Amino acid sequence: MQLLSTLRRSPAGNIIIVFVVAQIACVVFGLLFPQTFPYLQARSIGALLVAVSPLTIMAAGVGVLMISGEFDLSVGSTFALAPYVMALLVNNWGIPAPAAIAAALAVGAGIGAINGVITLNARIPSFIATLGAMMFWRGILLALSQGASQSFRPGGWIQALFTGAIGPLQAQFGWALVVVAGVYVLVHYHRLGNHIFAVGGNLQSAVAIGVKPYRVKLFCFVLVGLLAAFAGVVDAVESSSISPKQGQTMELLAIAACVVGGISLTGGVGSIIGVLFGTGLLFTIQTVLFLLRAPGEYLDAFVGLLIVVAVVFNRVTRKE
Repeated sequence: MQLLSTLRRSPAGNIIIVFVVAQIACVVFGLLFPQTFPYLQARSIGALLVAVSPLTIMAAGVGVLMISGEFDLSVGSTFALAPYVMALLVNNWGIPAPAAIAAALAVGAGIGAINGVITLNARIPSFIATLGAMMFWRGILLALSQGASQSFRPGGWIQALFTGAIGPLQAQFGWALVVVAGVYVLVHYHRLGNHIFAVGGNLQSAVAIGVKPYRVKLFCFVLVGLLAAFAGVVDAVESSSISPKQGQTMELLAIAACVVGGISLTGGVGSIIGVLFGTGLLFTIQTVLFLLRAPGEYLDAFVGLLIVVAVVFNRVTRKE
């Protein structure tokens, strides 16, 4: 009981409890009804790990930015634009795949930097600035692509690096775990992480102790753009193609994963581990609905309900 009480008081505790309960329920149903609910089949587990990876990578960056007190609604556009540029460089100009991937990451970091500079210098809400950026970069992508998709299959060691597997562990999920681990160490064990929590929790107090909010928040904007681009690259290599419509509504799912994972909408509170479990819960729900052959729109209804319940539950728990 003490462990349960401790978990409930931690930012990620509630989502860990819910996630574990959901997994136990899915395992039980999978054992009882293996034919109609094949949740435990290796194919289902592998598909889930691959599907959850890009959003986990993106949500890790979105979570850091939300802890700092800002939002980025343009990550879905970055997710599509950066790998599309990568594919164009390889297919149309013959640029080597490693250089093209580096260019894609630079595009993502650059978009994040532009968002940060506009938001912080103009002193406008990041919600508005990045909403405009979302539409602008999506428009640039549609103009650049003329609605046509690009294929991307680098082959060789790069293909193996992004699509290989070690036993049941898919390479994409391995990258997601690496990103989450790196961001977790940065946020929870590095001095910069303390500054991120400080500017998100109490800006005036952060300034009083010598923290430079502009630099901290700009770093967070660049990080979220970089990880959105990397998520797009991971997804593009796995699917071997990039569509100009990719990533639509993905920014909302990333924010949902963060909120469900215990990150406060007002900043200053959260856990990267919570983001990992929040993303996992969203895709668990999606998998369950798919296995039950429920209509696709049911996912939106469940995600919307889950966000509201998570916010209310986290607020009540913190008051206790």
